[in-house]
Amino acid sequence: MTTHETSHPSDAAGGLIEGGLGLLAGVRVVDFSQALSGPYATLMLGDLGADVIKVEAPVRGDDSRHWGPPFVGADASYFMSVNRNKRSVALDLKDPEDFGRALELVASADVVLENWRPGTADRLGLGADALRTRDPRLIFCSISGFGQDQGSRSGYDQIVQGTSGAMTLTGAPGEPTKWGVPVADIAAGMYAATAIIAALYERTVTGNGRTIDIAMQDTLVSMLTHHAARYLADGQVPTTAFNGHATIAPYGMFPTADGHVNICVGNDSQFERMCGALGRPELAVDERFATNPSRLKFKPELLAEVELMLSTVSSDEVLRSMDEVGVPAGAVLDVAQVLNDPATRQRNMIVAFDRDDVTGARAVNTPWKFDGAAPSVRLAPPHLGEHNADLFGGATTR
Repeated sequence: MTTHETSHPSDAAGGLIEGGLGLLAGVRVVDFSQALSGPYATLMLGDLGADVIKVEAPVRGDDSRHWGPPFVGADASYFMSVNRNKRSVALDLKDPEDFGRALELVASADVVLENWRPGTADRLGLGADALRTRDPRLIFCSISGFGQDQGSRSGYDQIVQGTSGAMTLTGAPGEPTKWGVPVADIAAGMYAATAIIAALYERTVTGNGRTIDIAMQDTLVSMLTHHAARYLADGQVPTTAFNGHATIAPYGMFPTADGHVNICVGNDSQFERMCGALGRPELAVDERFATNPSRLKFKPELLAEVELMLSTVSSDEVLRSMDEVGVPAGAVLDVAQVLNDPATRQRNMIVAFDRDDVTGARAVNTPWKFDGAAPSVRLAPPHLGEHNADLFGGATTR
């Protein structure tokens, strides 16, 4: 792929750069986004080796720098979690001189990403039409709550979880519940990064860029998958399965003598093996439970039997017995337990970095493994305006 020159060192194979993966080495991304959806997209691109330049407002910068406590050094842990492998410049886009610097950056870019309210980029003179007229090879990506053709309506994760239908599929019946992770923001960032990489590949063939419109609402609607398919097939409105599954049984979280486990029975053979391992083989031949359709028909009775079987057995015993007979099952861990799980460390899912104001800061990693290599931290999350001098000369804004 033909890209603009950047300062990233690259090895001869192009697969690694100094300190990490280099699959996107030579790609420059100018990032006008803040908070989570846009920064998550550029986190992914930066972890893959792109040169990401984060453009922030002077003085305050990205709002998420202040979303604490806790703080890690000068910045909130929230900001530090999604802004490694980026450089920061502080620019007042309403100041003619700084606006000129922004255009300078854009002229060197392969990708521009923004997550302002729809219409803002155009008003600033930094919209897709203006920038791609100057450079048809530019890939311009916008992330918004509801799309660039839906007016200037803003969308935050909580709002979109509600408007997408997702909250009605989560939690207890009659109590729409927010997902525990900001899934609308994160999914939008993932879809944006995927679209950008696809557009970069296409550009190697056509020589032209793309204008990409990612709506958080669309991303969650697309994730409705089988729930949406059920409604489109029979007109029945899906509701929460409350830690279970609407079309498979038994499948969900169950109490044990000392906690909870997840058991996911995907077919009749697995159900038979589960019942045998838990000392109730007769349930597998009970006509109410012999097939998945019949188990769904008699689901309350089935779940009562499963809970009775598990009520006197420890979680560890359940997991061990399910493993022995090949029935999918897993522990229900809290965040501390999973981050301290040896497998999490073995899989390089926690990265550590130093900055001039903090030593040994940690964050979760992006999940790729390429030929056994995981992403790593080339650049600690930047201070606001840390790289103004590098990119424009003169003194830093810090």
